[in-house]
Amino acid sequence: MENTGIAEAGQLVWLTNVLKATLDTNPGIRVAAEDALKNASIHPGYGVALAKVTVILLKQYVKHHWQAGEKDFLPPEASAQDKALIRGLLPQALEDPHGKIRTAVGMAIATIANSDWPEEWPDLMNYLLGFISDRSDINRVHGALRCLALFAGDLDDTLLPPLVPVLFPALHQIVAQPTMYDASLRRRALIVLHSCISTLGVMSGAYKTETRALMAPMLKSWLQQFALILSPPVPSEDPDDWSLRTEVLKSLQQIVTNFANIATTEFPVVLGPLWQTFVSGYKVYDSACINADEESFGGLADSDGSDQSLEAFTIQLFEFLLTAVGSPRFRKIVQNMEDLVYYTIGYMQMTEEQEQTWSADPNQYVADEDDVTFSCRLSGILLLEELVETFEDKALQAIVDAVQKRIVEAAQAKAADGIVLQLREAAILAVGTVAGSLFEAQSGGKMSFRLEPFLDSIRNEDLGQGIDQCSFLRGRALWAAAKFAPAMNKARSEQFFYAAVMGLASDVPPPIKIGACRALAELFPNVDPSVLQPHLSLVFASLGALLQEASDETLHLVLETLQAAVRANGQASAAAESTISPLVLNVWAKHVSDPFISIDALEILEAIKEVPGCLEPLAALVLPVLATIFANTSQQPVGMIAGALDLLTMLLKKAPKELVRRAHDVTFIPVLNIVLRSDDNSELQNATESLSAFVREGGEDLLSWGGDANRSLHMLLDAAGRLLNPELESSSALFVGGFVTALILNMSSNMAPHFSQLITALLARMRGSEMIALKTSILLVIARLVHMSAPNVGQFVDVVANLPVDYDALEYLMSEWTKLQGDIPGSYQMKVSTTAIALLLDCCHPQLARIRVQGHLLTNSSGVVTRSRSKVAPIQYSTMLLPAKLLSLLADALLEIQEQQTATARDEDDDWDEIDEDEDEPKATRSLPVPGSEQSVFKALDDMQHLLHDDIEDGDYQEDPVAATDPLNQINLSTHLRNFMKQFLAKDPVTSERLFQELNPRQKSAVQAAIA
Repeated sequence: MENTGIAEAGQLVWLTNVLKATLDTNPGIRVAAEDALKNASIHPGYGVALAKVTVILLKQYVKHHWQAGEKDFLPPEASAQDKALIRGLLPQALEDPHGKIRTAVGMAIATIANSDWPEEWPDLMNYLLGFISDRSDINRVHGALRCLALFAGDLDDTLLPPLVPVLFPALHQIVAQPTMYDASLRRRALIVLHSCISTLGVMSGAYKTETRALMAPMLKSWLQQFALILSPPVPSEDPDDWSLRTEVLKSLQQIVTNFANIATTEFPVVLGPLWQTFVSGYKVYDSACINADEESFGGLADSDGSDQSLEAFTIQLFEFLLTAVGSPRFRKIVQNMEDLVYYTIGYMQMTEEQEQTWSADPNQYVADEDDVTFSCRLSGILLLEELVETFEDKALQAIVDAVQKRIVEAAQAKAADGIVLQLREAAILAVGTVAGSLFEAQSGGKMSFRLEPFLDSIRNEDLGQGIDQCSFLRGRALWAAAKFAPAMNKARSEQFFYAAVMGLASDVPPPIKIGACRALAELFPNVDPSVLQPHLSLVFASLGALLQEASDETLHLVLETLQAAVRANGQASAAAESTISPLVLNVWAKHVSDPFISIDALEILEAIKEVPGCLEPLAALVLPVLATIFANTSQQPVGMIAGALDLLTMLLKKAPKELVRRAHDVTFIPVLNIVLRSDDNSELQNATESLSAFVREGGEDLLSWGGDANRSLHMLLDAAGRLLNPELESSSALFVGGFVTALILNMSSNMAPHFSQLITALLARMRGSEMIALKTSILLVIARLVHMSAPNVGQFVDVVANLPVDYDALEYLMSEWTKLQGDIPGSYQMKVSTTAIALLLDCCHPQLARIRVQGHLLTNSSGVVTRSRSKVAPIQYSTMLLPAKLLSLLADALLEIQEQQTATARDEDDDWDEIDEDEDEPKATRSLPVPGSEQSVFKALDDMQHLLHDDIEDGDYQEDPVAATDPLNQINLSTHLRNFMKQFLAKDPVTSERLFQELNPRQKSAVQAAIA
């Protein structure tokens, strides 16, 4: 055994196995293990290794056998006697001179503390605080801090407050003495501090006065200490210093976030040192990361796994600045904004490592450009955006001025020694980041920035040089063209368009192709068709070539660009369809299991489908492929069946009936069989959507296409029956609501005899599921049936009340509906449900009046509801009569509409003040002013055209294709509810007043405002 080797992980495993072997029942194995230990014991390091193994085994024992019910518990549970003995021995092991032993002991103590402290281990904190304050033994300080760092984040609002007055001064004593305690100890003390301040910040929402009282006496001394740490210039190649500053910045961030109101007075002491850190840090970052002249310690981590690199420190610095700028109380610390932006642009330069990585891996370049990977560069972008959000035109002018200054510097550097890439590229990145805000400010005459000369300089200087020079800068110039495309005139758009087309050439470096793709996607709408069309054949050919060589992130970008090209010019797209469609279909098939790539490919095929003259050739290409896939479902790779169903649904959407029938002939029965036989969630979901599309687009004609209309209807009902079977997994039936809705809307005469059975199955599916999305989709089917029953809504109530089931179906339905109304997604869906509730309330059926449902939330007088309190006293609600609940739901809908309409800019409050929503409400009981009109608000759906239209959101079309043509979606819900309230409340003033008094104050206000 070598002197140092025994401490290695592999030899620790060996020693552990040998120790276990000494307990083996086989005498030969036991003797061999004892001999091995005897031989190992004569080598140096054996004792340390044995101690480490012992502690590791103890840590594992505590993890698995300490507390029954914990995540990793394995029986048996340690006895009370053993637990007491272990608790007595462990703290002393924290002073072991070996760091790994201290860490293992600390982890064991933290695990035990989570269940035993303070009740079973009241002396633990005294031990730890005593060790922290013991200057005679640095190992004790190390061990105690390591232990505290492990469970400080688990201290709650009961345990932490008594510790703060003792713990914070002890931590300060360590941080304030760099000559006695090294950087790692001081950093660990700051880690504990940060955890505690974070917990206090969370507590401040409920215990504002108490937490401020705890923090206020400590802030001045801590801020002064932070200033001392941040004051010296950031040193080169010193990860210990960077890590210490990082923890300071984390604590400052928590103070700014949660204790801004009590920190503003003392905070100026930190401002100068913060700026010194920011400026001097840039010099180190420029040398180490951007130019790679010094070591940046990328990937370096301490024993806790914390990143100690220069990049990590710089990112944390920007995190703090983002928090400060976003804080209403602290944003005033930004004095010289141009300097802040100037240095930020410097930090945003490409690093040497990034340039090497991106040159070798274009996918990583695209991913980083799309903000997938967090970096200093992205941090700078986020800070610029936050500055503009906070300071608006002032920030924009500072960015413009700083960009111009950096561009001049880049030009001077180029003239001196040819260096131009990084600084100019970062300057263009900075101004492009805020392009949208610049447009608005410039159009309002608030900016001195002249966009046209800036764009001309990009075109001439960055796009006019050889393609082999400065490929990242050239790519950035094309990216800028994409950002500024909305503000370009036709002539300038065409110039950048030509440059972007040339950027797709086969011999062009990847960064330029990437920039060209981004530019083209944005420039297409700005270029005249006469200019666009002659070049699109080259664009399609280039993008087609890229499709065959791109992968991952770059493939996603190419597909996005191709979709924009298809939509840009129908004539050119039709000419290229025979080339594009097979390539895209091949990409779809190859990446069918990748949700992002396959969706991109489907969207291109959908765009091609919408080009005049392309639907038939596309269908001729796709349908045989689908027929082949569905004919051999068991032989298909993972994801292919579900993907093929998506492709089919896309093809059917808004397709002419002749095409729907052709699709029916080769795919309808296979799709039905998938619904009836498959157990795959994705296949069942997508097959359900395909069936919905068949029913929507084929209508009742669909039933006769198979030859026997009754057989076709029963097959559809069988499919619905399986999806509504409570034994089927809920997620598999997620889209059954849309399918059943399609059936009752498009085949109503055929479905009418089955409505009673259908409602029974719908309710059974609801009762057997806990998935809210499924339940709400079924409620929308019920709501649709309510609308179809109008004006005889009472008949619908009778049907539900008399269903042949062993529970009160009407009570169950209304109880679930009233609880889940707020969970119904989408403005269209909410209209369907809300207007159905109004219909039910208006019918005044006595069966509804007998039902009591969940009412208002009962206020908990004991303060914040913690997990332990919720077990003792669960959240409780009152009960109320169903008509009153229905009225309250309509009042809630009115309230939401009124708040949206009257929303105005409000002063921001960063103190997270608790606001009593009812504090402005008059305390006296309100009465209802009864309007005089008794005219019914409900008319046939065909008569709803007179109502004002609400804007129809695109998302509603995607979530529910019925929305585009449904007369219900033409209702202006605000007008509809106001009219309903006036007429319903006037119909029976006595009952109306009784129902009104059951509303809460805010609901009463909403109703009064509606009928005023």
